[in-house]
Amino acid sequence: MDNHVKTVDKPPSEGRNEPLLVDKRPVRGASISDIWRVPRDVWRARRALDRGDLAGARALVGPLLDRFGGVTLVRKVAAEVLYASGDPLSAASLFEQVAKKLPKDRAVVVGLVASYAALNRAGDARRSAALLPDEIDVRLALAWSELVAIGGDRERGARLVDEVAADPELARSRERIAMHKVLEAIAARDDRDLVRSKLRDAGPHAGSVRPADRAFLGYLGGVALREAGMVDDARAAFAHAMDTEPASIGAALARRELANLGSR
Repeated sequence: MDNHVKTVDKPPSEGRNEPLLVDKRPVRGASISDIWRVPRDVWRARRALDRGDLAGARALVGPLLDRFGGVTLVRKVAAEVLYASGDPLSAASLFEQVAKKLPKDRAVVVGLVASYAALNRAGDARRSAALLPDEIDVRLALAWSELVAIGGDRERGARLVDEVAADPELARSRERIAMHKVLEAIAARDDRDLVRSKLRDAGPHAGSVRPADRAFLGYLGGVALREAGMVDDARAAFAHAMDTEPASIGAALARRELANLGSR
């Protein structure tokens, strides 16, 4: 399958977020004060992530991993932060470690599938999705992987998109609705009018989400346009995603796709 993308084993950084060597970090002994520090700093990191302060969240999880990298709670929040800030390679490593302890944790499984989709590892995304196959966010992430990642099954991805449309959980989140509309656009690549229609449908929902989520949706929108042969429009969409939230996973993926387009 030709998805016009290259396999990457690390996120594009251009001097930004270099992958953390999560498996090689030393873990020093904890003190009594650390009993309070760890949950406090985990809470602060999660709050920063929820606010869209990716740089602040990353600054908090770095020291936590240095000293408490063996703690499952620390690994989990660090994985979420690293994925969101454009480091899916380090995130996947941490999510895999956490999944051994929490194999049915929704955030962990969604993070695993999304990280592998971002890394163009469709087989690993499929394997990870099997942990919680009926969870809507897992299905959306898997549909992304099947439709876009190297080794994905486009027909399976399109079926997933159709099936998710009937899930009542879809309507409970603007992010989900917008992602689903853009995935429908990717699946409709042979019909340019339908692609544009689905992207227009996504617009009102995408406009009210956080900048990092808009950047990700912009990346997906660029993929939909590229797959439909609208290369100049795809370039513009990728460039806009990069500007929307430069430190996010959406911007990192858009940057990669824009580079892959080259002079086409």
